[in-house]
Amino acid sequence: MLRRLLKAAKGRAQATSDSGKKEQLPPTTLSQTLPRLREEFGEGSSLIVRTFTAGANDQYSAALAYVDGLADRETINVHILKSTMLDVDTEPEIEGSAKSPIVEAVQERLITASESTVVQTWDQVLEEISVGNTAVFIDGAAGAIVVSTPGWDRRGVQEPVSEAVVRGPRDGFTETLRTNEVLIRRRIRSPRLRVEQMTIGDLSRTGIGIAYIKGIAEERMVDEVRQRLKRIKVDSILESGYLEEYVQDSPWSIFPQMIRTERPDIVSANLLEGRVAILTDNTPFVLIMPITLSQFLTSPEDYYERFPTGIFIRTLRYGSLIVSLTLPAVYISITTFHQELLPTDLILAIAASRQGVPFPALVEALLLEILFEVLREAGIRLPRVIGQAVSIVGALVVGEAAVSAGLVSPAMVIVVATTAISSFATPAFSFAISARILRFAFMISAATLGLFGVQLLGLLVLLHLASLRSYGIPYLAPFAPLRGSDLKDAVLRFPHWSMVTRPDQIASQDPVRQDRQLDVRARPPGPEQASRQQSTPSDGVDAPRGDHDAT
Repeated sequence: MLRRLLKAAKGRAQATSDSGKKEQLPPTTLSQTLPRLREEFGEGSSLIVRTFTAGANDQYSAALAYVDGLADRETINVHILKSTMLDVDTEPEIEGSAKSPIVEAVQERLITASESTVVQTWDQVLEEISVGNTAVFIDGAAGAIVVSTPGWDRRGVQEPVSEAVVRGPRDGFTETLRTNEVLIRRRIRSPRLRVEQMTIGDLSRTGIGIAYIKGIAEERMVDEVRQRLKRIKVDSILESGYLEEYVQDSPWSIFPQMIRTERPDIVSANLLEGRVAILTDNTPFVLIMPITLSQFLTSPEDYYERFPTGIFIRTLRYGSLIVSLTLPAVYISITTFHQELLPTDLILAIAASRQGVPFPALVEALLLEILFEVLREAGIRLPRVIGQAVSIVGALVVGEAAVSAGLVSPAMVIVVATTAISSFATPAFSFAISARILRFAFMISAATLGLFGVQLLGLLVLLHLASLRSYGIPYLAPFAPLRGSDLKDAVLRFPHWSMVTRPDQIASQDPVRQDRQLDVRARPPGPEQASRQQSTPSDGVDAPRGDHDAT
């Protein structure tokens, strides 16, 4: 027992000693610093260490270290090596002082890179080298100069595959955090746009950006996002989906409480409404919060087309969502319990098509639904060239074979196919998955209690949605609680000139987004209209009106 206690005490002392050594970069010679650096990264690593002399008359012995493949060699050669070795012949000798140590003097006078800083801790040096920067050490001086030299291969800006539109921008986010920030700043060219940087993950050291517009986003909401992210203590964050599970309000709900998107225009539009976005390095998907149910049924194309088209398409999506949720359940309940609801000819045709089918309607629907889900998943995982062909041909062949074999009825194939097509109309993939899961629950309820079971489950789902919050904002807003001014952009999409204010519960600091005179209903009469009104005959007969007046 005593031996174990002594061993534990020795281990704690050793850990304390190691942490103390790593806390401050030792002011030692390069012969001590470089072996320790190689030891940290291990033998056979891609760490490159180069020693050289710097300054006028080669007055300094120096060394630089970077990871091959992560750092840009051109930047290192031109802005570190060349500037410190060859371009200083006319420079006087640099002397450090108490106010400006020698490391800072070299950084200010010799390093010509646009972004460099002096770090004093060993952990900072290791972290900066690991993310693609270059560390420069001066023999006998404390600290290190870290020069920004990221230069790894990266994917260019391309059109998002999962959120295609007919009319609208074609650029999408990439896996580089800085590029994603630039794509947003191209659309919101204001100094009020803030992107706060932080790092999460003890091993992955993933860069995170919190984007919001100061003065529009509620400060309490930004603070809440910031605090939830700071509480995350994990080894790695490899994708924004990791963060989503840590910072959402109700982790046990099947409904998503954040929007994830690859489109900069969607993020920009939500920031302008007072929301907050989380950008994650190494992934093109950006998280947006707070959100409401109606946003999952909204496409950016709704705002790029004229408002009558937007109203029609958005209404179609709401109808498709209801069909994808309840159509198989309604079919099961009617064929099992409520045959009297259908006309006699129709119910006889359905009964004739089901003649010889050995399974009840619930089993029949479950078999086809699971088959379609498997085909859909297979089509996603297969190579893109053959994925769609396999899923479409597979559905046709298997469905026709099942009907020919008498395992399912033709009517059930039509119902399941219509349901699958309707589910594709939901723009948000995460919300469409939730609807697909609920569809099975609705089918089981219909087979148990008929239409009463469908209504009961629908009421329970509605109660659950009413209880959800996204950073304090009700999930069913603006329907519950009712906000009349926000209904202009819920099921319907009013004209741009009529949406004068931002969402009431999200952007209360700066609710007005445009001049109220842009609303044609509040617009004062123009000169032509005023003169026309004055020249109107007084005998009660209206003069012909122009197009502007008719509008």
